Amino acid sequence: MRDRRLLMPKREILRIQQRLQQDGYALIPLSLYLKDSRVKVELGLAKGKKLYDKRASEAERSAKREMDRVMKSHGRY
Repeated sequence: MRDRRLLMPKREILRIQQRLQQDGYALIPLSLYLKDSRVKVELGLAKGKKLYDKRASEAERSAKREMDRVMKSHGRY
């Protein structure tokens, strides 16, 4: 588990680093694959959900859970 070098242009690394520190973005590995003797990672820069988005997602999830529970108790149509 040693540190690895990020092979990317320095300007791009600095831009990503600034975004991570200031705007609350997160660096997310999208895919990981092998090419020759190297491991390549496709990275994504994503911003977290706002509180109102989280509430909406939770409301949708609980409504779906409730519908599934009712459908299970009445039998599937």
